[in-house]
Amino acid sequence: MKKLILLLTISSAICIFLNAKSKPNILFIFSDDHGLRTIGAYNPQFKGTPNIDRIADSGAVFTRSYCENSICQPSRAAVLTGKVSAHHGVVKNGAHWDNKQQIFTRLIKKAGYQTAMIGKWHMHPLPSDEFDYHKTLTANAGQGRYYNPAFVEHDGSIKIEEGYSTDVIASESIEWMKNADKEKPFMMMCQFKAPHTNVMPPIRNLHMYKDEDVFMPETYFDNYQGRNPYVAKSWMKMHGMKSSNVVKISPPIGEYQLPTNAKGPERNFKGDFKYLAEMNPEQRKKWHEHYDPENEDYRARVASGELTGNNLFKYRYQRYMKDYLRVVSAIDQNVGRLLDFLDASGLAENTIVIYSSDQGFFLGEHGWSDKRLMYEESFQMPFVIKWPNQIKPGSRINHMIQNIDYAPTFLDIAGLKIPSDMQGRSLLPLLRNEPVEDWRDSVYYHYYHNGAYNLPKIEGARTDRYKLIRYYDHKTLNYGEQWELFDLKKDPQEMSSVFDDPEYSIVRNKMEKELIALRTQYGIQ
Repeated sequence: MKKLILLLTISSAICIFLNAKSKPNILFIFSDDHGLRTIGAYNPQFKGTPNIDRIADSGAVFTRSYCENSICQPSRAAVLTGKVSAHHGVVKNGAHWDNKQQIFTRLIKKAGYQTAMIGKWHMHPLPSDEFDYHKTLTANAGQGRYYNPAFVEHDGSIKIEEGYSTDVIASESIEWMKNADKEKPFMMMCQFKAPHTNVMPPIRNLHMYKDEDVFMPETYFDNYQGRNPYVAKSWMKMHGMKSSNVVKISPPIGEYQLPTNAKGPERNFKGDFKYLAEMNPEQRKKWHEHYDPENEDYRARVASGELTGNNLFKYRYQRYMKDYLRVVSAIDQNVGRLLDFLDASGLAENTIVIYSSDQGFFLGEHGWSDKRLMYEESFQMPFVIKWPNQIKPGSRINHMIQNIDYAPTFLDIAGLKIPSDMQGRSLLPLLRNEPVEDWRDSVYYHYYHNGAYNLPKIEGARTDRYKLIRYYDHKTLNYGEQWELFDLKKDPQEMSSVFDDPEYSIVRNKMEKELIALRTQYGIQ
């Protein structure tokens, strides 16, 4: 009997081993605040992301991909748990991450996967046993730095890596994949800080877009008429961005005092020019060689009266957007490095590659910079994926998906049963172009951080054509509960709410019932 048990155990172990070897690797590339119109796969007029577009051209683009809460930490928790904010607990930035709850990276190990996360984590506390290996950005409240980033190593020590954050994270991810156990599939989560504000390009990209104007949205000078009063009061206007560290207008080199109050290996500088203090002298010198002439020209034009009012706001937009696009280019360059590594190492044919971002981002639309709102630019998030011999190249999938679907998809890929308490759904049937009659026809949104950026809590429902948004529970403003209803077919830029329009009364009632149904579905109290 003992021999039989031993033989069965060995046989089972061999089966698991052989099954694990046949499973695909997964490279999940995740950025922060990447607006869809700066990705060629979503905006064919934009040519600045050839490598992200390589993924799309070799696989699929999900054209209607949404977050469930447009803010960094809740989105990351949704990806790991497959649950909406009310159930994973990270309802806003700064909320506590329950690191003992069920997440897909622990479950996927049962299928033989080795797991790693390198880059931006941003939740509190730092990772413990969520991954087999992690190297996590620290400093700046978990945002990390663009230049010479500090990382918490897997053993808890802190190490500063010289270089540019996106480059370092890609290099570390490649190194881990290179040294991973060749007998096991891997799940690598390569998570960039970029292009989060304050956007700082690598020195090599500063020449880009220098002598050209960047497209400005026609809604840049939105007056917010036709919408609820909360949106007009939000503190997200790109017009008012601080010049010193967001638009990079600093005095010439040697004519300002660098912050020197940073202590410890994380080096948390504070002050107007902390982004310059984070650089080493050579980096700072090259930075000034580019920006000092531009800043001298800016000051002269302000002094002459040329840059005032809307002209000043247009100028700030150009400065910000050029840096943003240079940072996006750095992401794309490193996506190219990751893809080239997979090709050169022979891993590409058995590796799923995904590019996504924790949410979208306003890039001047409605005059805003940031996210949080349920308007499309913030609510949408990119999701492009390639899987050789499984996904038809050049596919465009129009079903509505959300970040709560990622964890079930990864488990399904690994051949594991999806836990019943995960609220998302596997995307595998959509990727295989299988008919799915009961796929969702609406998505739910809930933002909880009342008071941040002078906004209230926000929840809503979106169907194929309509979007209903509820604003409530502001800390200080006394506008009470407010509603918006948009007909996205007639008003894709969301410029005029039809909530009070009698002609939309039937639609409004239907959308209100849809919102109630989604609350019930997701267990929202």
